Amino acid sequence: MRLNELRDNQGARKTRVRVGRGTSSGKGKTGGRGVKGQKSRSGVSIKGFEGGQMPLHMRLPKRGFNVPNPKKLNAVNLGRLQQALDAGKLNASDPVNTASLKSAGVIRRELDGVRIIGNGELKTKLDFEVFGVSASAREAIEKLGGKITVLAPAPSKDDDDAKAEKKAKKKAAKKAEADVEETDTEEEALAEETASGDTDNEDNQSE
Repeated sequence: MRLNELRDNQGARKTRVRVGRGTSSGKGKTGGRGVKGQKSRSGVSIKGFEGGQMPLHMRLPKRGFNVPNPKKLNAVNLGRLQQALDAGKLNASDPVNTASLKSAGVIRRELDGVRIIGNGELKTKLDFEVFGVSASAREAIEKLGGKITVLAPAPSKDDDDAKAEKKAKKKAAKKAEADVEETDTEEEALAEETASGDTDNEDNQSE
C-alpha cells in the first residue's frame, strides 16, 4: 500500500444532500421541509405546542416535591466499612468522617457529606461524625457501643415559632378581610332598605 492509496472505508464519508436542486432530485422545491408555514422556516423550535390545546406535559398530574437545593451525599453501607476495616484501611480508634473515608478510598469525593446506610454487617465498634444515619444503621452502631455525631443542622425552635407566627398572622388577616366584607354587605343592605322606605314615603305623599 502507498500513501496515495490511503482512504476512508467505503461509506465512512457521505455526500451532503443538496436541497432545492430541482424536483427530480427528490429534495427540490420545499427541500424536505414539507409545505409552507412556520415549521418550514429556519430557527423555529416548537416544543410541546398542540395548537392551543393544553399540552400533554401540563395535562399529566404532578407528583412529589423537588427540593430546590438538594444535598449531594455519599451513601456508605456498614458492610463497606467492615471491608475497609478488615483491609486495614480504616482505623477503628479514629472517628469515621468524610476525610477518613476519602483517605481510606471508601469514597471518591467529599461532596456535601456522608450518610451511613444499614446494608451489610458491622462487627467493630466505631465512632461516627457524619451528615446523616439511617434508622437501621443507627441501631446496629449503637448496639456495638458506637457513638454517632450528626452534622446535619437540625430545624431550630425559632424556625418553628416563626412559621407558627406567620400562619397565625395569615389566618388573622383572612378573618379580618371576611369581617370587612360582611360589614360592607350589611351596610349595603341597610342603604337599600332605607332607599326603598324613602321611595314608599314619596309615593304615599303623592297619593
